[in-house]
Amino acid sequence: MAKPKKVALAYSGGLDTSIIIPWLKENYGCEVVAVCGDIGQGGDELTGLEAKARKTGASEVHISDMREEFVGDYLWRVVRAGGEYEHKYLLGTSIARPLLAKKQVEVALATGCDAVAHGCTGKGNDQVRFELTYKALAPHLAVIAPWREWSIVSREDAIDYAAKHNVPISATTTKIYSRDRNIWHISHEGGALEDPANAAPDDVWMLTKSPKEAPDRPAEVTIGFEQGRPVSVNGEKLSAVALLEKLNAIGAEHGIGRIDLVENRFVGMKSRGCYETPGGTLIMAAHKELEALTLDRNMAHYKEKLALDYAEMVYNGLWFTPLRESLDAFFTEASKTTTGEVTLRLYKGTLQPVSRKSPFSLYSLNIASFTMGAEYDQRDARGFINLIGLPIQVRASLKKAADAR
Repeated sequence: MAKPKKVALAYSGGLDTSIIIPWLKENYGCEVVAVCGDIGQGGDELTGLEAKARKTGASEVHISDMREEFVGDYLWRVVRAGGEYEHKYLLGTSIARPLLAKKQVEVALATGCDAVAHGCTGKGNDQVRFELTYKALAPHLAVIAPWREWSIVSREDAIDYAAKHNVPISATTTKIYSRDRNIWHISHEGGALEDPANAAPDDVWMLTKSPKEAPDRPAEVTIGFEQGRPVSVNGEKLSAVALLEKLNAIGAEHGIGRIDLVENRFVGMKSRGCYETPGGTLIMAAHKELEALTLDRNMAHYKEKLALDYAEMVYNGLWFTPLRESLDAFFTEASKTTTGEVTLRLYKGTLQPVSRKSPFSLYSLNIASFTMGAEYDQRDARGFINLIGLPIQVRASLKKAADAR
């Protein structure tokens, strides 16, 4: 590969991408364009980011507010699909990567870059997510992945490199968790978490209260949906970002949304991480309860099967593919009646549904009641059971005859 002249770097200001700017200039002699998307990282992560990037050698810095796009066009699709990876992980990092990579490609093309770069390690899933997006949207751009090239082999090495090149960082050798945060969640990896035999230290958690410290009285929250998309909290219509921020605050206050997970990475290894997804946990739980009311059995069960495939595709970085688009078309159609409100009760890290309402509810009290009603003749069940049980009955008869011989 000929050395690129101008590289668009997916830049977060964290340890890895902070040292990549001087490393690219030192090893490739190229211009570096830092590309950052505001997807709700919050805190101090975006403060002074442009100045920091320029100080460490970036010739251009592009920071875009992508929060509404992230929530409305990406997260709500995951909600509508019911996407959970390995039954626990709500895909907070996975779903953000295609959007960030898309913005990076757009900036690269607009600024005349001939390459793109990222700070993902060679052991992780993110390298796949970024690079599959590059291939889908701009396959002609060269890709530089420093973690697959340089002599740095650990976060301790990266910290040493930063010190030698006067790159300001927040990571230290005593508090060395790797974190990724956006408006949906925060992930924690590394340090004491690398050994799954270790309990997660208390200093890992950043968004949510410990259930022990949560309020002693339960609280209730009502989430409204229209065709599978969250639209209101406690009867108040809100924008996508405002809605999620409000539910994040409510969930975090009551210790909702913590998980400790050993997962199977796409690259083949297992990893252990801790995740906090307070608002997302409330939304996903309410969405499931509403679908239980509005989807018939065949649709609900088939949608569950496709939800597993969808979650795996998102996790594996296959966002910009015809199959993902086709699955979204199915989920759009399947969610046309997923409209209504669900009330959840929150108490010290737990939640339970207390009310489900929908104008498209398939629940009929007249049919479901134990009282005999005109719409359901319980005597019909005899013929139904006889037909369903016919193969079982025949097999049992054959076995009995064989045993008698």
